[in-house]
Amino acid sequence: MPKLPEIARNPLAFIAARWTPNPETVRRATLAALVMSVVIVVTGGAVRLTASGLGCPTWPTCSGDSLLGTREMGVHHIIEISNRMLTYVLCAAVGWAIVAVRATQPRRTGLYRLAWAQFWVVVGNAVWGGLTVLTKLNPYVVSLHFLLSAALITVAVLTWQRVAEGDASPRPLVGKPVRQLGQLLAAAAAVLIVVGTLVTGAGPHPGDASGTYKMQRIEVDWRTIAQLHADFAWVVVGLTVALWFVLRAVDAPAGPQRRAVELFAVLMGQGVIGYVQYFTHLPAVLVDLHMFGACLVWIGTLRVLLSFRERTAAAAYLSAPGPVGREVRDAAGGGLRQPVDAPRVPLPDQGGDPLSVRR
Repeated sequence: MPKLPEIARNPLAFIAARWTPNPETVRRATLAALVMSVVIVVTGGAVRLTASGLGCPTWPTCSGDSLLGTREMGVHHIIEISNRMLTYVLCAAVGWAIVAVRATQPRRTGLYRLAWAQFWVVVGNAVWGGLTVLTKLNPYVVSLHFLLSAALITVAVLTWQRVAEGDASPRPLVGKPVRQLGQLLAAAAAVLIVVGTLVTGAGPHPGDASGTYKMQRIEVDWRTIAQLHADFAWVVVGLTVALWFVLRAVDAPAGPQRRAVELFAVLMGQGVIGYVQYFTHLPAVLVDLHMFGACLVWIGTLRVLLSFRERTAAAAYLSAPGPVGREVRDAAGGGLRQPVDAPRVPLPDQGGDPLSVRR
């Protein structure tokens, strides 16, 4: 039996042996995957909000034996099939990130696994998206579909961040109590997003306007669950403000402080959109914009947590010119006022300040 060519046996190894991307290329590849993971959320929201959720009434085909359906199926079909096709664009972006990470020298196994994790989450969510069609847009199934998208964003953010870092064990930049406050903030933000999906499931946008199927909704008054959602939003805002004050009080590095301010700004914008859409009875455009804001809130929260530690970055990344090098230097040192290898104050269990690890 003839032996397969090397490119057929292991195409990623074949590419890696012949091409080594520069740091900027890898960074941009992982950023593209992150951007597309947000875009697919926004377009998926548009499908439901334009009542096009069953524009293709079957899955994995669109209608009967047709993969793409026909123009005669109308505008809802065009919107739904366009979103399905965007999944392939997302796969291409994630695939490009996988290739770029695999070709990085020296090889980084942990980062490579993160890049592949994005692909498997995309595949899992695509299958779950098909289940939303097969269950005729069951609101609980649709809600989990969005939460799986949040999981994809989480892995994409981690991959993008890890590109800028080395592979050494992370070293904390703030004390344990500050990190615990950040974890509480992240938990509250996660609950906020989950409750937000329940608002959507109970709200006036079931996702299909054909009247062919009886659309199931979450049996709770959407105004009641929206009030709970708003309450959690204020909890997240309060924790963000508290975290910023604590970071200032312990003279934390500039990186964590800046991330907290960025998250606060996103929360304020998201709050304005949320209240406007509530008092205008959830117009579709504002609901989709609010979904985009939810993605930014979660990304901002993750970046706050990741700014609490550092990993020594590769010299090629630290010395890279332009915005890539600046972003990497910020990620590696948080805009520190002293070198990364500067002496550290003892940790709390060694008798040091329980709030600040370094001054």
